[in-house]
Amino acid sequence: MSATRTRAPGRRDSGRRALGRSGNGRRRGDRRGSAALTTAMTLMLVYTMLPLVWLLLSSTKDSSSLFGGFGLWFGDGFHLFANIHDVLTYDGGIYLRWFANTLLYALAGAGGAAVIAALGGYALSKYDFRGRRLLSALVLGAITIPGTALAVPTYLLFARIGIVNTPWAVLIPALASPFGLYLMRVYADEAIPDSLLEAARIDGAGELRTFLTISLRLLAPGFVTVLLFALVATWNNYFLPLIVLSDPQWFPLTVGLAQWNGLASGIAGSGAMTTGFYPMVITGSVLAVVPLVVAFLLLQRFWRSGLAAGSVKQ
Repeated sequence: MSATRTRAPGRRDSGRRALGRSGNGRRRGDRRGSAALTTAMTLMLVYTMLPLVWLLLSSTKDSSSLFGGFGLWFGDGFHLFANIHDVLTYDGGIYLRWFANTLLYALAGAGGAAVIAALGGYALSKYDFRGRRLLSALVLGAITIPGTALAVPTYLLFARIGIVNTPWAVLIPALASPFGLYLMRVYADEAIPDSLLEAARIDGAGELRTFLTISLRLLAPGFVTVLLFALVATWNNYFLPLIVLSDPQWFPLTVGLAQWNGLASGIAGSGAMTTGFYPMVITGSVLAVVPLVVAFLLLQRFWRSGLAAGSVKQ
């Protein structure tokens, strides 16, 4: 007969049990953290989407349904197309003029800001010149200055040179984007190897040709990211156009819709509320959001890759 040997539990077995308990604890902790993160993100999503849902539903209502029904549901009848017709035809189609002005300010301003940021960020990243660090510090400091603090000095300066109440009073400030310049500098540091530039110079390529044929292609994700940020900032710009423009023919959508909202609230004119303007304001706001949504959907892959610039070191 063979005797069965029973081995007493040793340090190895107790260590395995302790490791199993700690592993289970970590998994439970990971699950709790994941649930908390999911809950927080869900709340943020609801907080972000709720005003948009209200805006979309309210654009389908008339004045009586807008004030007499539940905000987060449809009213009596579907008035979206009638509201769009009112928006586009009121006062000789002034909304279309405001929309065209906003397109002009956004495309010219954001495009110019992205080009200037790409050129400046590339120069700060790849060229060594006197005052480079000081200039970089000034750019970084300019990011901390809010645009509203510069609106009144900008108005006084433009009034002195005679371009107030012209499109230039909105376009010229839109070309300056300190954040875009800083972002392009950081992106150029990571996206463009110095060895590649040296090889192009050895092959006889000039600096402008090197930038246009090599560097600009590598900077494309960062360029689109800056373009999107500048596009949103210019499209939503309100305070500066409100100060520098007085002719409604040059208003952007932000100022024009605020003027309609003032008429609806009785702020302008005789002081009597004109509730018929509220569906027009809401529907006009919905139409104003559409181009930004389309731009983000078309350029989101460049935007995501641009935001990830510099997050991984090679």
